[in-house]
Amino acid sequence: MLGTAINVYRTTRKKHDQLWNTYVMRPLAAVAVAAIHRTPITPNQVTLLNLFIAVVAMALFIAMPTLEGGLVAVGVLELAYLFDCADGMLARYKKLASPTGHLFDFFTDEIKAVMLAGALGIRLFRTGGLGIDGRAWTPDDPRFLIAAVAAVAIVASATSLTNFVRRPELSGRATPTEAHYETVGDARPKSLVGKVGGLVMTFLRFLNHYPSHIWIFALAGRLELFFWMYAGLNLLYLGKGWLGLIVRFGRP
Repeated sequence: MLGTAINVYRTTRKKHDQLWNTYVMRPLAAVAVAAIHRTPITPNQVTLLNLFIAVVAMALFIAMPTLEGGLVAVGVLELAYLFDCADGMLARYKKLASPTGHLFDFFTDEIKAVMLAGALGIRLFRTGGLGIDGRAWTPDDPRFLIAAVAAVAIVASATSLTNFVRRPELSGRATPTEAHYETVGDARPKSLVGKVGGLVMTFLRFLNHYPSHIWIFALAGRLELFFWMYAGLNLLYLGKGWLGLIVRFGRP
């Protein structure tokens, strides 16, 4: 099976991918694909499985408000992400990739992103932690519940914005079979300002890719720092996106 897993990894690699995916999750997902590729299991079924596991992780964030509980929840969340990688790899390996499968995968990713914001906010309401003002907020502080509602609204709006700007009527491109980032052009900026801007955007995309580093915050017992960063990055993305929409649709 090891030889099959290596072949799966090599033949389903992405042109653009996060380091966490390239060196950790996709090798593990390749083993999972090698184990199931001869079974009747479909990529969409794997997508449903990873969504179910993610829901369990969100429940654990709330139900286990301890350092150990946070680590368990993050471990289950990373397991869900492993299968999130495996569904697309299975589809590509078995030549089953399709625009509808891509859309279904992105839809479930949206659900998980919104649930994560809400689950962490409720967890912080139970545990307390550093507030957005840098001061310690005690357990049962209602400001964490307000922050949870705000974070859910921000993340949900950000994912809706992404869906809107990717629509073929606006983008001029049909729904891709590949993941969105794989369809991004390889053109690289030549100016110093462009290169610096590109590096900044790459770093911000890394920060918003929660499977890459949420485990670090869990190990440090500081999931509230991740929560504020996660909400802030989505708010930044939302503001940038709306600025572009205002310029496009608000001009005479």
